[in-house]
Amino acid sequence: AVLGNTYFWFLAALLQTNILFYSDDFLHAGPVRKGYLQAALAIGIGVGSLAAGYLSGKKIEYGLIPVGSIGLTAFALALFGNGLGFGTVAGLLGMLGFFAGFFVVPINALIQHRPDPDRKGGVIAAANLLSFAGIFLGSAVYYLFVMVHLDARHIFLASAFITVAGTIYVLVLLPESLMRLLLWFLVHSIYRIRIEGRGNIPAKGGALFVSNHLSFIDALLLMASTERHVRFLMYKKYYDHPLIHPFAAIIGAIPISAELRPREMIRSLRTANETIKSGHVVCIFAEGQITRIGQLLPFRRGLERIIKGTDAPIVPVNLDGIWGSVFSYEKGRFLWKLPKDILHPITVSYGAHMPSTSTAFEVREAVQELASNAYKHRKLRMKTLPRAFVRAARRHPFRFAMADASSALGFASALTRTVFLARRLKPVWQDQEMVGILLPPSIAGALVNFAALLMGKIPVNLNYTLSNEGIASCARQCQLQTVVTSKAFLERVRIDVPGRVVLLEELAAGSNLDDKWIALLMAWTFPVRLLERAVGGKRKIQLDDVATIIFSSGSTGDPKGVMLTHYNIGSNIEQLDQCFAFKRRDRVLGVLPFFHSFGFTGTMALPMVTGTGVVYHPSPLDAQAIGVLVEHRAVTFLLATPTFLQAYMRRCNPEDFGSVQFVLVGAEKLHERTAQAFEDKFGIRPLEAYGCTECAPAVTVNTRDYRAAGFRQVGGKRGKIGHALPGVSVRIVDPESFEPRSVGQSGLLLVRGPNVMKGYLNRPDKTAEVLRDGWYITGDIATLDQDGFLEITDRLTRFSKIAGEMVPHIRVEEKLQELADMNEQVFAVTTGPDEKKGERLLVLHTLPEGQLKSCIEKLGQIDLPNLWIPRPNAFFRVDALPHLGSGKLDLRKIRDLALQLSRGLQASLS
Repeated sequence: AVLGNTYFWFLAALLQTNILFYSDDFLHAGPVRKGYLQAALAIGIGVGSLAAGYLSGKKIEYGLIPVGSIGLTAFALALFGNGLGFGTVAGLLGMLGFFAGFFVVPINALIQHRPDPDRKGGVIAAANLLSFAGIFLGSAVYYLFVMVHLDARHIFLASAFITVAGTIYVLVLLPESLMRLLLWFLVHSIYRIRIEGRGNIPAKGGALFVSNHLSFIDALLLMASTERHVRFLMYKKYYDHPLIHPFAAIIGAIPISAELRPREMIRSLRTANETIKSGHVVCIFAEGQITRIGQLLPFRRGLERIIKGTDAPIVPVNLDGIWGSVFSYEKGRFLWKLPKDILHPITVSYGAHMPSTSTAFEVREAVQELASNAYKHRKLRMKTLPRAFVRAARRHPFRFAMADASSALGFASALTRTVFLARRLKPVWQDQEMVGILLPPSIAGALVNFAALLMGKIPVNLNYTLSNEGIASCARQCQLQTVVTSKAFLERVRIDVPGRVVLLEELAAGSNLDDKWIALLMAWTFPVRLLERAVGGKRKIQLDDVATIIFSSGSTGDPKGVMLTHYNIGSNIEQLDQCFAFKRRDRVLGVLPFFHSFGFTGTMALPMVTGTGVVYHPSPLDAQAIGVLVEHRAVTFLLATPTFLQAYMRRCNPEDFGSVQFVLVGAEKLHERTAQAFEDKFGIRPLEAYGCTECAPAVTVNTRDYRAAGFRQVGGKRGKIGHALPGVSVRIVDPESFEPRSVGQSGLLLVRGPNVMKGYLNRPDKTAEVLRDGWYITGDIATLDQDGFLEITDRLTRFSKIAGEMVPHIRVEEKLQELADMNEQVFAVTTGPDEKKGERLLVLHTLPEGQLKSCIEKLGQIDLPNLWIPRPNAFFRVDALPHLGSGKLDLRKIRDLALQLSRGLQASLS
C-alpha cells in the first residue's frame, strides 16, 4: 500500500508537469486554459475518490486498485492520440483523474487501517516521506524524458506503459486483487449486497466463518463482503476442475471431500486449523453441499474439529436472497433459468462471536436466527397482497387461475371480476375499515376477499361453524357493519348474520354490460395505484398494514382476533414457495375455509400471488365429490387435516388422487397408522406440517428428499413436523425459566420470523403474554433433533398434573390408538379434577362397547407409567368426537362433555 501511494504521487508529479508542456506544444493554450486542464484533472480525482468511497461501502474495497490502474493506463494511452481538441483533452484528463481516485482511496485506507496501533504513526510518517520521494522521482523522470527528446504525447504513452508494469507487479504480488476486481464487477453489475453485523468481522487474528450454502457463488459473495482474506474449504472435485483450480489456488482454498481417505481428510482439517492459529480467516459451508430443497441442511461436525484447540471465535454467517438466482438450484435447475431481476438485493449477515467450544447444532441455530433477522430487508422488494395478485394476473392472463364445481377462470377473468366486485361493493363498504365475509371456499369467496384487499379494506371471514353468539362476538370485536354472503349459502348453513346482509346475487343482478366493460378496461390499463383509488382505496396500503383478521380456532379457549399483515402473509407465501417451488401447472385443492389461517394463506392468497391454480370445494368432508374434482382438475397439491384424510380413505378411489404430487397435513397430529394407510391406498406419503394462526400460519414443513448420484438431502422425517421454514427460527426452552433446552430435550416451542402476527385485536394484554422479545410463545411442547427436525409432543394446555407429575394427553392418545388398532382417531384424552391427586384423565371414545372392553383389558400392557394410564371408569362413549370447522379436535367441548359425563356417572353411583 505504501509503495502504491508512492507511485500515485510519482505519477501525479509526472503528469502535472507534462500537462503544462502538452498544452503549450499541442493545444497552444494560454495560462487560463492551462488552469482549466489542471482543474479537470483535480476535479476528476475528487469525483473518483467520492465514487470509490461510495462503492466501497463500509469496507476497504481493494479490488478498486486494479480498476483504477487499468483506467489510468487506458486514458494515458488515449492522451497519446494525435490532433485532440481542447475539450477532448480536458475530458480525458478528467477521466484519468477519476480512475486515479479509484486507485488512491483504497491504498490510503489500507495505510491507515492495517498497521497495529503502536506502529500506525510510524507507518503514516514513512508513507508521507515516500510520497515526497515519489514527487521528486516524478520530476526527475520527466527531466530524463526531456533529455532523451520525448515530447509531451510520448510522455503520456510512457506513463501508460509504466502503469501497465505496475499493474502486472501488483497482480503478481497480490493475486487476490485480481479476484477482487472480478468480484467488484460481479457485485456491482448483478447483485446489490447489504452487509449486516459488520462489526462482528474480526479486524485481525484467526476466526472460523460458518455459513449456509445456497448457490455456487456463495464464496464470492462472502469475499465481496469483507476486506479480510478468507480461505475457504472447497469440495475437492470442484477444486481440481481445470476452470476453477487457478482461481481456487489464488484465494488459497483448502480442498476437502467426504470421499477422501481418512488420512487426507485429517490433513485438510489440520490445514484449516493451522491457518486459523496463524491468524487467518477460514470459512466452511457446514452443510457440506448446496441445498437443493431450499432449506437449511444439518451442519456437519467437521467445524468442531477445525476450531478445536484454538482461541479463535466462530462467526456465524447467513446469506439471504440468493436462492432463486441462476446460480442456485431453485426448481431443480442451475443456470438454465432467467434471472429474476438486475441488481438483485442480497443480505450477508455476520453474527456475534461464539466460543470455539460451540457445537455444530448451536452454530446452526445461530445461523438460522440470522436468517430471521435478515428477512426484514426483503420488504424493499415485496408487494402487498392485492398488488402481487395484479402483477401475477397481468403477467399470466391466460393461465388457469381457479375453479369450483360450477365454473373455471383464467387469471384475466379473475382480475376483471375482482375489479367488477370492488366497484359494486364500493358504495356498500363506504367508510368501513373492516368488512365481513360469510362464504365457503369458492371462486366467489376468493374474489370477494381480493376485492376487499384491492379497496384497502380488511376482510374478516366469519367462522360459520360457530354458534350465533360466537359469530356475533367476532362481528362486535371487528365493528362489522356489513357482511357479504350468498342466498344459496345462507339457506344451507341457516345462521343469524350480524349487521347488514349483502347478497352476491343482488350485486350481480343490479349490474349491466357497461359495468363489465369498465371493469375490464380498469383491470388491464390502469396503473395499480390508480386502480386502487378508482375502486375506493383512500390511501396506499403498506406492507405493515393489517391484511386480515383471523380468529383463532378456540380449541383451548375463547377465540381471539389475530391481526396478520400483508408482510406476515406475503412472507409466509415466499417461504412456502421456496420449499415447494410452485410451478405454473400446479393446482392446489382449496377445501380449507377462509376463516382458517391456512385456508386464507395457503388456498386463497398463495395461488393468486404465485400464479398457481386452485380448485375449490365448499365442504372438506364431501370426500366423494372431492375425489371427482381432484381427478377432473388434475390437482397436484392437497392441503388437509388427518381427519379429512380419513374421510378420503373411506370414500375416494386410488385413481382419484393420481395427479397429486404433495399431500401436506396440519392442524392436528398425523398418526403413523393414518399416514401409512393413506400411502398404502393412494401411493403417496402425507407430509406433516405445523403452524398456528399467529404465524400466518406455516412454521415448519416436511418436504421430499432430494436424491441424485452422490447426494441425498433429507427433506422430511416420519413422526416429525419438519424443518423450520426459511427465515423462521425456533427455540426449545424451559416452560418456566425460558432457559434453552439441549438437543432432544422437550420444552416449550418459541417461534420468530417475518410471519409472526402483529398482535391480537384490541387485546394488548393477551399480545404481551405470547410475544416475548419478538418470539411467539406457541404453547406447544416439542423437541428438536440434531438435524433441525421438530416433533410436537403435546400442548402446554394438554397436560394433566397428577400427583405432581405432568402427564401428556397426546402420548396417552397414541398408546390407546395402538391398543384399538384403528387408523382414524377414536380417542380424545382430557382432564378433570381429582380430590386426592389434583387431576385425573378422562377419555372420550367412539368404539363399540365390546371393542372398548377389549382395550381396557389390555391397559396393563401399555408402555406407559402407571400414573399415565386412565382408569377403566374414565372412558365415556360419544357418537363422534367434537371437531372445529378447521378439522382440529375441539378441546374445549371435549373437556366440557367429558366433565358432564363424569359428573353424571358419579351421580348415578351415589
